[in-house]
Amino acid sequence: MIHNPVLKGFNPDPSFIRVGGDYYIATSTFEWFPGVQIHHSTDLVNWRLVTRPLSRASQLDMRGNPDSGGVWAPCLSHADGLFWLIYTDVKRVGGSFKDAHNYLVTAPQIEGPWSDPVYLNSSGFDPSLFHDEDGRKWLVNMQWKHTPQRGLPNHGHPAFDGILLQEYDPKAGRLIGPVRNIFAGSHHGLVEGPHLFRRDGWYFLTVAEGGTGYDHAVVMARSQHLEGPYEIHPETFLITSKDAPDAVLQRAGHGQYVETPDGGAYHSHLCGRPLATVRRCPLGRETAIQKCVWGEDGWLRLAGGGPVPQVDVAAPTDVAPEPEAAVERVFDGAALPPEFQWLRTPEPERIFTLTGTALRLHGRESIGSLFEQALVARRQEHFAYRAETRLEAFVPGSYQQAAGLTTYYNSHKFHALAVSKDAREGRLLTLMCCFADWPDGKLTFPLAADVPLRDGPVDLAVTVDGGLQYFEYRQGGDGWTRIGPELDASLISDEAGHGEHANFTGAFVGMFAFDVSGGGCPADFTSFHYRPG
Repeated sequence: MIHNPVLKGFNPDPSFIRVGGDYYIATSTFEWFPGVQIHHSTDLVNWRLVTRPLSRASQLDMRGNPDSGGVWAPCLSHADGLFWLIYTDVKRVGGSFKDAHNYLVTAPQIEGPWSDPVYLNSSGFDPSLFHDEDGRKWLVNMQWKHTPQRGLPNHGHPAFDGILLQEYDPKAGRLIGPVRNIFAGSHHGLVEGPHLFRRDGWYFLTVAEGGTGYDHAVVMARSQHLEGPYEIHPETFLITSKDAPDAVLQRAGHGQYVETPDGGAYHSHLCGRPLATVRRCPLGRETAIQKCVWGEDGWLRLAGGGPVPQVDVAAPTDVAPEPEAAVERVFDGAALPPEFQWLRTPEPERIFTLTGTALRLHGRESIGSLFEQALVARRQEHFAYRAETRLEAFVPGSYQQAAGLTTYYNSHKFHALAVSKDAREGRLLTLMCCFADWPDGKLTFPLAADVPLRDGPVDLAVTVDGGLQYFEYRQGGDGWTRIGPELDASLISDEAGHGEHANFTGAFVGMFAFDVSGGGCPADFTSFHYRPG
């Protein structure tokens, strides 16, 4: 069986393809660098991260991008012996405008080398490249409208102004010909996330609608002509949980169709799994796969009937899922372990180096910076887990320098246990929390008094269990000591703060260091362990 979600933790907007016997899923990474995650499978059951292709400044520089900006909704395809990857770099999220720039990179192999980008357009986000049977290539993307639609159908939100189609000329490296608006969406509204494919003489268009919250959906339409007009699926929705509040997989929408070599039909989609105690998804939007069937009327439907996605669906072959295990990392190599990412900058050497014995974070701007902060973290993939790290060497000179362990969503939603220094108390442990509902994202300090530390290494740990978490520390041969109160882990989620339509990533846990004096005070971490609860 395929057990959903197949990609746990923050892995939204899955672009899903098959090349021979290999399946690939590309997902959004937003402000996390390197950009785009691509996972590989041969059975649709077990998946492995193989590459993050946007790894240098010429392809992506997100310094200054807002929270939940950056890389939105990539589209991966394969044609003419190349992998093609379309992606958006969103420079503005809030307000009436979306400054969204669309690019194309290619590679002969999935691992690369990936080319420098070709600029496409900035008319909207969620671009997708369709390779037609005649060899011509077509870009589709949603169009963003910042002005009112007076006297016209609203389709749920005036800014979502339909799906645009334009031809791409690979020899010229640019878009050519007229721009056509081919699909306004269904009555559900907020049409985005388009993907085209061709089958039995029909052009099929799947789109995401309803926003990326609990009304999210995959809507299908078809036409015998690429430019339309497109008729909408008889049931409108191919996949949605909007009318099934008790379904395990909520927020279902935005995915892509794939056929197996023997003609089996599957469709990816993003989903969210809210906590049992509160309707918040700390794991963010994850990736799931549904088995589908083609009806006698020529329309695609879920194999289980109805539009509500299932946790367990039949796989193409009888393959057992690989067991989950703890991930124990010691930073004694020359490369960062693959599960880790950092924020925004294409110059990682400025925020961290691997010394051969440690991961050295170079203290830069604050943990809330949108430009250059030294934070290296991995996704939370389980509702319950424990993470531990050893801060081997850190000698702060004042309270302006701090390093430690954080559960982190974005610049204004995090909990952080930090080693720092006070002029009177000396080296100490402090607890810093930030939540978007506080004015201007100000810090709170839950400890009644900071905890004094001896010189030398200190081990830091966090235990998360659903909507609750707590920190611990130890030094030398001492046992673990709990520090501070039990904290609300549900705040580190999509829905907390400004809500599900303003936050698009997921919870991370990792190591940070800052030095707001500008001195670049280093912090050496020698290990990081993540153990599912």
